[in-house]
Amino acid sequence: QVQLVESGGGLVQAGDSLRLSCAASGRTFSSYTLGWFRRRPGKEREFVAAITVSGGITPYAGSVKGRFTISRDNAKNTVYLQMNSLKSEDTAVYYCAASPSPSVYAFAPAYQYWGQGTQVTVSS
Repeated sequence: QVQLVESGGGLVQAGDSLRLSCAASGRTFSSYTLGWFRRRPGKEREFVAAITVSGGITPYAGSVKGRFTISRDNAKNTVYLQMNSLKSEDTAVYYCAASPSPSVYAFAPAYQYWGQGTQVTVSS
């Protein structure tokens, strides 16, 4: 069992940066692939980024590649999403998720545990 709690969301201006954190409880945190997803207003939930157990593979959605960086600290049971050069279209509720699958990254049903989400609003 893994519980996930996101933090770090807020209201920022276009071009600003924000770092989201997701703290996990549970002894098996380090054995899960971790991902960030988001739900923009009026849109379906979409994949943002993921990171493998070792951190060696970090796939990104095309819309955030080069601007967002995912990282994890297994000692702190925390996964991060550094978001730079934010745009109004990044406005969304951001969710972190944990998957026992080592090789499925963007497929939301593969993620077993989900946080409650944190709101990010980017004003233009």
